[in-house]
Amino acid sequence: MSDFRRTKAMFHLPEGVIYLDGNSLGPLPKAACDHVSDMMRNQWGEMLIGGWNKAGWMRLSTDIGDRIGRLIGAAKGSVITGDTLSIKVYQALASALELNPKRKVVLSDNGNFPSDLYMAQGLLHSLGSDYELRIVSPDNITENLTNDVAVLMLTEVDYRTGRRHDMKELTAQAHAKNVITIWDLAHSAGAIDVDLTAAKADFAIGCTYKYLNGGPGSPGFIYVAPKHADSLRPALSGWLGHEAPFAFDLEYRPGAGIERMRVGTPPVIALKSLEAALDIWDMVEMRDIRAKSMELCDLFISEVETRCPNLSLASPRDARNRGSQVSFRFREGFAAMQACIARGVIGDFRAPDIMRFGFTPLYIDEGDVITAAGIIEDVITNNLWDRPAYKIKGKIT
Repeated sequence: MSDFRRTKAMFHLPEGVIYLDGNSLGPLPKAACDHVSDMMRNQWGEMLIGGWNKAGWMRLSTDIGDRIGRLIGAAKGSVITGDTLSIKVYQALASALELNPKRKVVLSDNGNFPSDLYMAQGLLHSLGSDYELRIVSPDNITENLTNDVAVLMLTEVDYRTGRRHDMKELTAQAHAKNVITIWDLAHSAGAIDVDLTAAKADFAIGCTYKYLNGGPGSPGFIYVAPKHADSLRPALSGWLGHEAPFAFDLEYRPGAGIERMRVGTPPVIALKSLEAALDIWDMVEMRDIRAKSMELCDLFISEVETRCPNLSLASPRDARNRGSQVSFRFREGFAAMQACIARGVIGDFRAPDIMRFGFTPLYIDEGDVITAAGIIEDVITNNLWDRPAYKIKGKIT
């Protein structure tokens, strides 16, 4: 049984703050500072370039990939970390298209994260005018799985509302039409019970700075189903994805399996920060995380709806159909969120009117939920949001 009181004590949480924004950036694991500092002083500082061999820096991308794989139902040796999520989207989509070369359509939905769509647009533009990105409503995916679709590319959990796709069912429907699947797990990994193997997903990508608490800008990851790993062509044929990078051949030969999805030099400092966060994840089971997060989200919905009738639930009411976040609509959502933040309840805002709150049992408990709901009630019922200072938007909302 996972001990969430113990895990909560392992995070640095500023006094007077209830942090409900881990779905954007996870808080700092207390051990990360010493863990990274030790690497910098005793590995980089003392070993210099020898750290690549002596300290095992080159293995970090695959070792950490396997630790993430445990959380998302991936077989050992099928996940690798490094680069950014956007790079991983490009890699997965380019390789997926080559696995289905007679088809030219990429199907996605308007709940997908815009960055994924931008990467698809850029790639397809480079490939030529006969390629198409087809964007439909989440409810209309099945009927649009037509015989011209090469790839189905979806984010499992909608970043705005928390709506959750049925990965296993949609993957089965796609495969029945000979469509390759790519799943973005940015709002799934560390939040819900993902099982890529059971779902028979072809590719998955994700980030590590949200629920996994790797730190700002921590690296992305990519999963490739074992059946594809030795046959796909990596479109980004990076030096470290070469079969023998230190042979310095002039011709690229892809490495074995997931190793071919390496691109650039592993971000060792960032990976060490992520490593400290994963030490906490090693203490818990995803089934416990999921069960507790559903309880916390249901409690939050009940409390907020009772206290704040002016807010409208934007997330699915049934916990099985949403991720680990709750979103409410409010016409002055941005200003209201700024007022909540000023009072110590940190969530975030998504245009045009969504107040978004993320939950993880690693450091959020029932007491936090009740206290947060009381502060939100004060902000909404007393119009505390209606101040000029709360209506000024910065670059990050």
